[in-house]
Amino acid sequence: MKRRDFIVSSGTAATALLFSAEAFKSTAPDLSQNTNMDFKLKLLATNWGFPGTLDEYLTKVKKEGYDGIEIWWPNEKKDQDELFQLLKKYELEVGFLTAGHETNFNDNFKSFRKMIDAAANNKVQKPLYINCHSGKDYFTIEQGGQFIDYTMGLSKSTGIKICHETHRSRLLYSAPVARQYMESIPNLRITFDVSHWCNVHESLLADQPETLALAIQRVDHIHARIGHPEGPQVNDPRAPEWDTAVKAHLAWWDQIVALKKQKGDTLTILTEFGPADYMPTLPYTRKPLSDQWAINVYMMQLLRQRYQTK
Repeated sequence: MKRRDFIVSSGTAATALLFSAEAFKSTAPDLSQNTNMDFKLKLLATNWGFPGTLDEYLTKVKKEGYDGIEIWWPNEKKDQDELFQLLKKYELEVGFLTAGHETNFNDNFKSFRKMIDAAANNKVQKPLYINCHSGKDYFTIEQGGQFIDYTMGLSKSTGIKICHETHRSRLLYSAPVARQYMESIPNLRITFDVSHWCNVHESLLADQPETLALAIQRVDHIHARIGHPEGPQVNDPRAPEWDTAVKAHLAWWDQIVALKKQKGDTLTILTEFGPADYMPTLPYTRKPLSDQWAINVYMMQLLRQRYQTK
């Protein structure tokens, strides 16, 4: 396949999307064995980098066929009201992002608790899950454990899945550090954004299979972005030069889906290719090398075709 066949332009975008998705669909393993029919797959859109209004964003999300969105919990009441009204209007589900951003542990933990308490205890719409950008990478294991212990208690009291993301600069920023948490806290649940680990460890993690196997057992939510040894996001997952990285991520996700299908659990997946500067750009102009929205829609279609139980 020549590179020009993967370039998305106004005249060829739909063809490229369909062709690429079908190519990976044909290589998908049979995950129908031992499937518990309670299994549900929910595919969500990110608003990261979207230039328009919330209404315009949700209009596009609904049109593309997503099940819902992942969005930062809005702190202002007026923003909460707008969000809930539009989610109802478009009949979309939601997962919330929460975090603390302060450098000091006590301040960070305090603001983290305030945000996640508000998201979990809102009386309007129960989220599918809450995804945590937890702490800082330089917090001690003991300090990090306080975030996880708090969220486990909140999850138990509310019935909401609460997951901690494998994200650079946060508690689970690297595979070996995350392993320490997983081994010491059996009930830790994870948002699996393995693209960060590929970047941190400058590899596709072939030398850490035991840690990956442990992490896969803990996953409730996936961020579907393709990372590579030199960065957290390839410029376009449809391009043939990224075939090895794409197949590595699909192999990890296949294992997670197989577990969820056996258990009859709900699996949520966010398509999370980001804008500049996650998206590589041309020098001087900062023009993105690819269409972020089109790539995320492509990923949604690919994953639905690969994993949806018929």
